[in-house]
Amino acid sequence: MTNSPLPITPADIDAAASVIAPYAVRTPLLSSPSLDALTGARVFLKPEVLQRTGSFKFRGAFNKLSSIPQATRGGGVVAFSSGNHAQGVAAAAQILGMQATIVMPADSPLSKRERTKGYGAEVVLYDRYTEDREAIAAAIAGPRGATLVKPYDDPFVMAGQGTVGREIAEDMAILGIVPDIVAAPASGGGLIAGIAVAVKARFADTSIIVAEPAGFDDHARSLRAGRREAHDNDSKTLCDALMALMPGELTFAVNQRLLSEAVSATDAEVGRAMAFAFRDLKLVVEPGGAVALASLLSGKFDARGKTVVIVLSGGNVDADMYAKMITATY
Repeated sequence: MTNSPLPITPADIDAAASVIAPYAVRTPLLSSPSLDALTGARVFLKPEVLQRTGSFKFRGAFNKLSSIPQATRGGGVVAFSSGNHAQGVAAAAQILGMQATIVMPADSPLSKRERTKGYGAEVVLYDRYTEDREAIAAAIAGPRGATLVKPYDDPFVMAGQGTVGREIAEDMAILGIVPDIVAAPASGGGLIAGIAVAVKARFADTSIIVAEPAGFDDHARSLRAGRREAHDNDSKTLCDALMALMPGELTFAVNQRLLSEAVSATDAEVGRAMAFAFRDLKLVVEPGGAVALASLLSGKFDARGKTVVIVLSGGNVDADMYAKMITATY
C-alpha cells in the first residue's frame, strides 16, 4: 500500500456529475420498514435499477464517451461487456451520435443483447470460456481508429460511477445522517472504487464494503494479499455481470486503500434477495445487482444497530430466469 495519488479524486467525480446531469437519472434513496425490522439496521437503498439502461453503467459510459475529442469520434467506440456496460456504452453513443460496437459473451442474457442492439450498436458474440474478449475488441478497434471503452479500468468510467456515491453522500447529508456502512457489488471494481472516493470525501469514517458472488471472490483475495489476485473459479454463477477474473489495476489502487471489507453471497442467497426486492420493495433486481442486498440479508457483515446504504446496481434480467428466481423455494 502506498500514499501515491489515487487514480480519481472527488473533483473528478464532481466534474462527471456535471457532464451526466442532463442525461442520467438521479436515483433516490429508498427505505423499507420491513427491511429495517428484518436486519435490525436502518437501511437505505440506492436503486440503480431505475437508472437509464437499467444499471449504473450508463453513468461511467456517458462520462467516458463525452471525454473523447470531437476529432476522433468518427471512428466510433468499441467495448466488451456481459451486458450492462454494453447497454450503457450503446445508449451513450446513440445520444452523442457515435457508432458503437460491443463484444458480448454468447451466453449473456438475451435481454441484454437485444437491448444493446436496440440502442443501435453492433454486437459481436464470443465464447467467454475459450476466447479473449479484450483481444477481439482491440482487433476491431485498431483498423477503425475506434476508441476502446473499458468497463471499469478507466479514470473517466470510474469517476462516472462515482456519481452514485456522490449522490448517496449528498442525500445522507441532507437527511442529517452519517452512514456507518455503504455496500455495493463489484466485478472489476469501478463502481465500488468511485463510491469509496465520493463517500469517504464527506464521511471519512464510513465503512465501504464490496460484495461478490460466492467463489468469485477476487476482491476478497486481493484485499487479504495486498495485491491483485484472481479467483480460481471456472464454473458459473447466476451473477453474470460479476464474473471478472481479478480487480482492475486502477480500481484496486483505490479499493486497496479505501475498502473496509469484502463479503460474498451464494446464488441461493442472491435468489432470496431478488425475491425480497420483488415482494417487499417492488423492485426488479438482476442477480449481480442483488449481491450486496443478499449479503446484508444473510448476515455476511455486522449491520445490527447501524445505518447502512445498499446499492442495487442493476435490473437487467431475462424474464424467464427472473420468474424462476422469485418463485423458487430455497
